[in-house]
Amino acid sequence: MGETHEAVLLRVFVSERARHDHHPLHEAIVRAAREAGLAGATVLRGMMGYGRSGHIENAKILDLSDDLPVVVEIVDAEAAIEAFLPLLEAMGPCLATLEKVRVLKIGAA
Repeated sequence: MGETHEAVLLRVFVSERARHDHHPLHEAIVRAAREAGLAGATVLRGMMGYGRSGHIENAKILDLSDDLPVVVEIVDAEAAIEAFLPLLEAMGPCLATLEKVRVLKIGAA
């Protein structure tokens, strides 16, 4: 088995329409994470979901939405994630979760 270590997963839920400085919020979050030197970030676009408004958005072929849920996942050491949280908070409203994870590096990196 590969090398493992403890880390934290920051999961940020935003709307596809959400903006920060005239750019999509999810893009701004990824750029800020990279500038902060975090280990990595991934953006996932939801197929269906709803938020505070309760309105269900979905990606059906005949009803293509431009406001689907987007999730940004960032994994790094707890201290690095904690240091990033004030930057995230300054970008605007979003929902975020934190969870401890075990990172497993498989194969050559």
